[in-house]
Amino acid sequence: MAERKVDPLDAIRALMANYSPVIDALVVPSEDYHQSEYTADADKRRQFVSGFTGSAGVAVITSTEALLWTDGRYFLQATQELSDRWKLMRIGEDPSLEQWLADNLDKNAHVGVDPWCISVDTANRWEQAISKQSQKVVPLKHNLVDAVWESRPSATIVPVTVHPLEYTGRSATEKIAELRANLLKENASAMIVSTLDEVAWLYNIRGGDVLYNPVVHAFAIVTHKYASIYVDKRKVDSKVEAYLAENGIDVYDYDLKAILQDVEGLATLDAPKDDIVSDRVENGIGSDGPLPNSGHENGFSSVQEDNNSPIKISTPLVWMDPATCSFVLYAKLPADKVFLQQSPLALAKALKHPVELEGLRRCHIRDGAAVVEHTAWLDAQMQELYGAAGFFTEAKDTLKRKRTEAEKMTEVSVSDKLEHFRSQQEFFRGLSFSTISGVGSNGAIIHYHPELKTCAEMQADSMYLCDSGGQVLKGHIALDIAIFPNGTTGHALDILARVPLWTEGLDYRHGTGHGVGSFLNVHEGPHLISFRPQARNVALQATMTVTNEPGYYEDGNFGVRIENVMIVKEAETKFNFGDKGYLAFEHVTWVPYQTKLMDLSLLSEAEKNWIDLYHKECREKLTPLLSGYSLDWMMKATEPLPRYLGEVRELMSCQKLASLSREEEFNVADQ
Repeated sequence: MAERKVDPLDAIRALMANYSPVIDALVVPSEDYHQSEYTADADKRRQFVSGFTGSAGVAVITSTEALLWTDGRYFLQATQELSDRWKLMRIGEDPSLEQWLADNLDKNAHVGVDPWCISVDTANRWEQAISKQSQKVVPLKHNLVDAVWESRPSATIVPVTVHPLEYTGRSATEKIAELRANLLKENASAMIVSTLDEVAWLYNIRGGDVLYNPVVHAFAIVTHKYASIYVDKRKVDSKVEAYLAENGIDVYDYDLKAILQDVEGLATLDAPKDDIVSDRVENGIGSDGPLPNSGHENGFSSVQEDNNSPIKISTPLVWMDPATCSFVLYAKLPADKVFLQQSPLALAKALKHPVELEGLRRCHIRDGAAVVEHTAWLDAQMQELYGAAGFFTEAKDTLKRKRTEAEKMTEVSVSDKLEHFRSQQEFFRGLSFSTISGVGSNGAIIHYHPELKTCAEMQADSMYLCDSGGQVLKGHIALDIAIFPNGTTGHALDILARVPLWTEGLDYRHGTGHGVGSFLNVHEGPHLISFRPQARNVALQATMTVTNEPGYYEDGNFGVRIENVMIVKEAETKFNFGDKGYLAFEHVTWVPYQTKLMDLSLLSEAEKNWIDLYHKECREKLTPLLSGYSLDWMMKATEPLPRYLGEVRELMSCQKLASLSREEEFNVADQ
């Protein structure tokens, strides 16, 4: 973790004052050199300077003030973690960072930032906002936080692995060929791939450089004939190197200066016909040798035109994604040589291959079994040791029973036990994020992460929230059963999950859903279901994955979130207005809902039927993986709701709403 024994503010301010030009405001983003949401410990600079441990936020330090901007997921957490030297700025409620800079700094002020740690879009947005006051963004030559971070963790050296074709469905060669087709379509001669999950997906490799994210720190450059990866070579063994070579991928070291020089050299590539690979092959130069006419070991250069090349591009461009490519890379190229547009890999990665989708379905069945085993264990332990009300039963009379230290259950020990159950399942490769395990008021901290030394003990009379990667309800069901035309964005669907809360004057401060990577990042774009403007950018498409996770949180009391993973699929509708085609969702998470917490008077018959259908399918999918007490517990947890289901007509209505073609499988008599 980002150790912070001494407040670094004073030391940083001294460096700001001595920098040339003097830095009037230092911006410290959360992102690393790849604009990652989740970063390695060595890259947690914003956490180090502020003490705030959330994944999203940006700090600003001036000579007299220290401010931290973060979103609604972290308001409560930030108030608890920030010292009195810091001021919390609530995104969506307080002025934006760039507006604050423009309004509070003197004219001609200098705003310093590490240009590796901000995207092109962010840098341009800041520059436009503050230039009105003649203020300037100053790209720092070295990171000022690193200069004072004496205990900064060392970079990890975790081996790169090949992600087999049996799990990807598509080879790296196929993906590279598709990228090159996109380059040709957009009149581009090269693309810089800087986001870690895109590099991993494109080349079918995985790593362990970022906790819970199986990625490796690497950049990639792809031209029409050449593909490269810049990675710490200590992580690449002979087997992986051979695999990369077989797929036409050359390996270079993760050297930032060399990467900058190579990016600069891309401006001299006239077209695909001026590609480096042909000259490398003709001269017998391998990936470890210098390229012809280059000024450094790993340089790019222009070669003689091949007039026989069938590919002709006039004024070719270098493709960069402005939302994810570091500003420092963009600054190395003339503006008229750059094509700024969302990476084609983002959508390609989001549209899952059938092999990936089948893997997703199967892994969620195994994961559902592990979660059931854990919940059954927790239910029994809480009743026995704490006299808690069980999952099904009323409270016992043993609330004052004394427990030994070994018997005490905490937020950490309970989440560790869940990881243990998951680790027993086939193909387990680790968690996808740090388990959110919160008792009582801690459950109201949306992204709460318990620490061993400070975590709370379990409580018999409090709500326990567990959001883990490996679940109010009315909004959850409304989104699950939605049918919508092609071209619909997650911004349009977000309201479905919020209406039941809105009718009571309630809401939640986070998005409703995000994409999920295939053994990659837990948060995957470019699509999402959210009130945020960026949810309008990309429409949902069949084969995308997305979560369904509305919640409600009362600060200081409790938190509730119901989350399932879903696959976007084509819907079978009676009509097809406008020939658009319609879409629906297939849920793939299989964990019983705690019916004791439901107020059945608030649920319609269609919603009750949906719950019974979901629980019936939980039984079908999980029974083969469970036995003994866990199986008995699951069977009880999935019993039909305690009321008569109603007429068959009502049941069929529910099934149509849920877009489930299982009428013949559901036997009303069994219920």
